[in-house]
Amino acid sequence: MTPFEDRPWLAHYAEGVPHTIEEPSQTLVDMIDDAVGRFRRRTALEFFGAETSYGELGEQIARAAEGLRRLGVEAGDRVAIVLPNCPQHVVAFYAVLRLGAIVVEHNPLYTPPELRHQFEDHGAKVAIVWNSVADTVAEFPGDIRPAHIVAIDLTRAFPLGKRLALRLPIPRARRSRAALTTTPTARGLVAWERLTSRRALSKRHPRPAIDDTAVLQYTSGTTGRPKGAVLSHRNLRANAMQGRAWVPGLAEGEEVFFGVLPLFHAYGMTLCLTFAMSIGARLVLFPTFDSKLVLDAARHSPPTFLPAVPPIYDRLVRDAVKQPRALRSIRFAISGAMSLPIATVDLWENATGGLLVEGYGMTESSPITLGNPMGPTRRPGTVGVPFPSTEIRVVDPDDPEVDLPQGEAGELLVRGPQVFQGYWRRPAETAETLLPGGWLRTGDIVRVSGDGFVTIVDRRKELIITGGFNVSPSEVEVALLAHPDVRGAAVVGLPGRSGGEVVAAGVELREGAVFDETALRDFCRASLTPYKVPKRIEPFDELPRSLIGKVLRREVRDALLDRVG
Repeated sequence: MTPFEDRPWLAHYAEGVPHTIEEPSQTLVDMIDDAVGRFRRRTALEFFGAETSYGELGEQIARAAEGLRRLGVEAGDRVAIVLPNCPQHVVAFYAVLRLGAIVVEHNPLYTPPELRHQFEDHGAKVAIVWNSVADTVAEFPGDIRPAHIVAIDLTRAFPLGKRLALRLPIPRARRSRAALTTTPTARGLVAWERLTSRRALSKRHPRPAIDDTAVLQYTSGTTGRPKGAVLSHRNLRANAMQGRAWVPGLAEGEEVFFGVLPLFHAYGMTLCLTFAMSIGARLVLFPTFDSKLVLDAARHSPPTFLPAVPPIYDRLVRDAVKQPRALRSIRFAISGAMSLPIATVDLWENATGGLLVEGYGMTESSPITLGNPMGPTRRPGTVGVPFPSTEIRVVDPDDPEVDLPQGEAGELLVRGPQVFQGYWRRPAETAETLLPGGWLRTGDIVRVSGDGFVTIVDRRKELIITGGFNVSPSEVEVALLAHPDVRGAAVVGLPGRSGGEVVAAGVELREGAVFDETALRDFCRASLTPYKVPKRIEPFDELPRSLIGKVLRREVRDALLDRVG
């Protein structure tokens, strides 16, 4: 018997939370069809005041699915989505799934090399992209370039069109007027409006099965370059059901979720694209986080549920000082992706009167596995207790078959219906992460209290979590080492504000080279998306190395912390 088989945490579940969830029987396609049928006249999506009902959403999904079918998309094909938050993103997501095809989500602000690596890996037949990155995808070599590229002009979703869009704070890297107004060019791009102008897909068209792959979600995993986590309909439906069970106070068809998290991120996908839709919520979408836009929207559609990351909660509370009632409608908030400071919890709960709890997960678990109870038993400073139908073990990091005694720090393993199927076409890395019996190695070192609350102690993996995103040190090191003046590089995470980390690097320069931090950072920007670019770069005469010549990142981190003082 392992130390946690008696599940001591169950005594701390909020009132009404079940110990287990029912076995999922719906695919995500069944789930959205059910929501459309039950909440047809209610608002599903809101985007700068423009509203889409559930009935309209269902019709748009069916039309988009027919358009994709005519482009040759079949069950099992990969379809890349490269979009910020917008109504078309939601439609595209479910349209792809309706055909039994596989959604592959991408950050639309990725650089061409970052996007190309992922397209090389998944081989998408069709890409649905923001028009400002359409040319990037169109310029991929023939063996990588999708057969069809569907371009979306975001401004068509704004109630006042381009005039309003040009005044809004959309993601900076794509904010030029040309990017906003570009239409499909002679490169053979297909306009979204043309794709969705067809009749609806036949209701007789074959539907996916619950164990079919729904999404490839790229992640750095526990080590190395980004790889595609294979998430089935069962995985994602189960996690939405677990989230629903965790918050028994939610009223179906009545809640208002604010979608400030990117839908292309596992956290935003589950909390907004699946969980919110499954309960008939109004999902208010924001293409990027801007506190003024959020507070303005709150006056029109008072939010009741806000999934976010600690810096967003801090910023909203501080900016709402002159609008003290703007956040009072938010009853529930769940924070993830980075450590949640207790000071942020106090600040938020005092300002809103609602609850703010921390959750824990990873892309490989759809993503949530643990959470603080939504009630008086919550314990700030911990990541909470296992979700319904979720088991945990704490094992020796060097021998995961050895369970450690309760209270001893070790690597966290989790098991549940939300745990992924493996990495796309990477059997060796899958075997390292997904152990026999369905146990997922998280790479996190934790300590579990006698009553089941989990505290993160350290990370065995060397991922950096900045702004809620995972950054692989190896990927940033490759970018630095491409600079002709750099002989060696080590990338680490240093403590940042609001519980997150900042990307920092130590570099060895070649003989005769002059250290120029600004130039190195600018060089990295050509191949890395902004959040991966080191915020701080320090020169080392010689980086610390092991006897076999491997750079010791932990020692580099300690040295950089000493320099900070």
